[in-house]
Amino acid sequence: MKKGKRKLQSNAVMLIMVLGLVAAACGTSDDTTTTTVAPTTTAAAAAATTTTAAAETTTTEMVPVVCEATIGLMAPITGPVAFIGEVQLNWAKYAVDVWNEGMGWDVKLIEGDTMFDVAQSATLAAQFIDNTDILAIVGPAGSDQVDAAGAVFEAGDANLTFISPSSTRIGIAEKYAGMFRTVPTDADQGPSTSAFMVDAGASKVFMVDDQSSYSTGLADVTADSLEAAGVEVVRESVSQDVTDFSALVATIPDDTSWVYLPWQVAANGQIFGNQMAEQGKDIPIFGSDGMESEDFTIAGSIIAAFAGDIAGIPDSVPLLEGFLEQYPETNTFGPPVFAAVTTELVAIDVLCQSGNDLTRENVLGAIQAINRPTSILGQAISFAPSGDLIGGRFFFFEIQEDGTKTAIGG
Repeated sequence: MKKGKRKLQSNAVMLIMVLGLVAAACGTSDDTTTTTVAPTTTAAAAAATTTTAAAETTTTEMVPVVCEATIGLMAPITGPVAFIGEVQLNWAKYAVDVWNEGMGWDVKLIEGDTMFDVAQSATLAAQFIDNTDILAIVGPAGSDQVDAAGAVFEAGDANLTFISPSSTRIGIAEKYAGMFRTVPTDADQGPSTSAFMVDAGASKVFMVDDQSSYSTGLADVTADSLEAAGVEVVRESVSQDVTDFSALVATIPDDTSWVYLPWQVAANGQIFGNQMAEQGKDIPIFGSDGMESEDFTIAGSIIAAFAGDIAGIPDSVPLLEGFLEQYPETNTFGPPVFAAVTTELVAIDVLCQSGNDLTRENVLGAIQAINRPTSILGQAISFAPSGDLIGGRFFFFEIQEDGTKTAIGG
């Protein structure tokens, strides 16, 4: 894809997708006073609405308040999964640019590189707590990094909101008061992956986890679902630091239906697949969401993803086109970042227009109550009390001979 100078599109669809129809951003009580904010752009349908309790309902038009805000990003911009961090950073910058252009704000983004390292994630979390300008954070990406940062947030400022755009470990969001996520969990990924294999006629699955908590947890859920369906599971484990899998590959039974790799380092999956080919193991690979990368191109493999291809969502196409005019490429790790950034900004906007103080505690409360009826992901954004996304689901793609991916279900 060509990289060129981006031109922000100012049509109504663009602003509606950015705001997520702020008119329904927060829940209402039975008796409410509604303040409708006159839009500053041509996107009249994207007028912001906030609600406060009152004896009866009235409507008053007002001049919108232009707010200033700072949010942080924690992503693996360098390190073994930089392909994730680079795309996440670009989508975060793009979301802020589109918001500022459409709303006339001056939102600032502070970038933090976790390097996909738990110690670095904890260090960044402490730095972000100390920066009192930061109202909310997007990230971290991986569940191990979320756990490291989350413990620091919980101890240092439990009111600091952080929305992960790619952490899927079951139960992690409910551990931390400030955590939310714009992707589904492995409670959805494991059973849907199992169902896909079962529907394809699987009788035996060779499963290898990479010893990370993400991988072992997902492997456990998927194995349970497969075995409940009568599928035999052969379970192995290997460190993320290993790159010679030849001995392990040699143990794959010839009657295996699928090789399942719930891995975070896609490049390792490519090596594993190549070594399977070298040994004549002609068995399809099924990769988890962590394998959704240009680093893994084994033709015929199936990849799970926590977001669909937004090119197939008509209302999101203008946003995708605008992104690709500035940045060279994207993947499914990007749009959930856009959803997370704009969700935080919608919450901040609700506070601004209703005259509430922009504090971390108030932002957290607004996020907990948020109800965006649409988003770039083609679905509503609201959160369960646990912080998990309501209504999330996984998608599946097949890798073609030229390395491209074709959606095949989900």
